[in-house]
Amino acid sequence: MSDQAQAVETGAIALSGEVSQWLTSEGFEHEFLGLDASGIEMIKVEADFLVPFASALYAYGFNCLQCQGGYDSGPGCDLVSFYHLIKIEDNCLKPMEVRLKVFLPRENPKVASVYWIWKGADWQERETFDMYGIVYEGHPGLKRILMPEDWVGYPLRKDYVSPDFYELQDAY
Repeated sequence: MSDQAQAVETGAIALSGEVSQWLTSEGFEHEFLGLDASGIEMIKVEADFLVPFASALYAYGFNCLQCQGGYDSGPGCDLVSFYHLIKIEDNCLKPMEVRLKVFLPRENPKVASVYWIWKGADWQERETFDMYGIVYEGHPGLKRILMPEDWVGYPLRKDYVSPDFYELQDAY
């Protein structure tokens, strides 16, 4: 068992992980959220600082955005945009991984797009926009990808009320 896992198990304050320590040493203020069930560091980043954090992590070697998505913390709570980054290196058996989380107010959820750092964010940010209504500022083509363009609401929000009927357009 790692030292960090032992500290968490004994009730001690969680130590920050390797990526969190590096970010701190480089002057990036953030909140270390601990490790997920897979032992991957989770780091809370303020929305205004996502692009500088993402750029620094890209320069540090996190060259792959494995996943970008969102979730709803519950009715009346924040929406979260998350980023799972991987540092892929030659002859590396286990790549380093980290998750960034940006907590956004549900009334006006906006955060900068990371498309310009990792092109793979294109469709992932569009899907998160479509399902949760998180606006990715600077995205080159942010529009609905799963729902019709005129759809009202965001179906994966926990406070979403499903319409009583669906109008079928061009169904035949």
